[in-house]
Amino acid sequence: MAVTGTNWTCYDSSTMTSREIYGRTLAELAKSDPRVVALTGDLEKSTALNLFGKEFPERLFNVGIAEQNLFGAAAGMAKSGLIPFASTFAIFACLRAGEQIRTDIAYQNVPVKIIATHAGISFGHAGTTHHCTEDFAIMRAIPNMTVICPADGIETSMAVRACMEIDGPVYMRIGRGFEPPCYEDEDHEFTIGRANVMRDGKDLTIITCGIGVLQSLNAAVTLAEEGIDVRVVNMHTIKPLDREAVIAAARDTGKILTVEEHNVLGGLGDAVASVLAEEGIGIQFKKHGLQDVFSAIGYAEDLYAYYGLDANGIADEARRMMGIEPNDDDDWEDE
Repeated sequence: MAVTGTNWTCYDSSTMTSREIYGRTLAELAKSDPRVVALTGDLEKSTALNLFGKEFPERLFNVGIAEQNLFGAAAGMAKSGLIPFASTFAIFACLRAGEQIRTDIAYQNVPVKIIATHAGISFGHAGTTHHCTEDFAIMRAIPNMTVICPADGIETSMAVRACMEIDGPVYMRIGRGFEPPCYEDEDHEFTIGRANVMRDGKDLTIITCGIGVLQSLNAAVTLAEEGIDVRVVNMHTIKPLDREAVIAAARDTGKILTVEEHNVLGGLGDAVASVLAEEGIGIQFKKHGLQDVFSAIGYAEDLYAYYGLDANGIADEARRMMGIEPNDDDDWEDE
């Protein structure tokens, strides 16, 4: 699907955070659909729902610092025929209010759209307590839940519009909002449950989502100069997973590297591994992400480099899968 009806352009998106684009997109949806309401737990500015509230103050509900009540109220509104978009930090959604999301929302299969911001390690300097590297594992294990991780602001807008067509609950994670854009324009397809092949290749496939998409594309460019042809798959929907894209990648390249801003346990890598196991496909496979550790504290860009989630780190993992040990370059003269 293509983004339509927006009052901003792809050129504006390069200066807007993903959460800003989310807030603006939601306000545009509300103009044509009176069922759309928004809820937050005293984080309307941090989640960009203040942009929605400026246009529809009577449809923005701030429940205060009470995340369990936030999702309980959202479930009640959904049962009353509304389409609530409930937003808070990812760590507060999936852990502090996990029971309410499971029982009040998913168990009743009501159309609450959970847009969780500051996910992964994007809130770097706020510390480990405010990082969220467990949400894929938690949310994909909850029945009826659709789980989405857009690559950038443009894809966030597309995903917000697409999730309106889903009758049940949706969990969408976006970062703090300072991640660089991945897409140059809106001229591409977005379908929930169908991956996008961003770059074709025959030697190895990187299956990734969120910030990993742009970094994997950059890594693929570097690897191409070394004669390594890498396919990059944007698996923006973690659940339902695009099984056909996984099977095709295994068949065509024989090597799969998953990259995620998440614990390697329970996330995208495990979802891809399950497909390979269930299909009886034996290939070289590696999960790249946080290796079952609590995240360190620091600026997000430094943490991405520390955990090898930047282009350099991803390229090194790909080289190892190709049997090439990366060279440590201590010469900074060319930097």
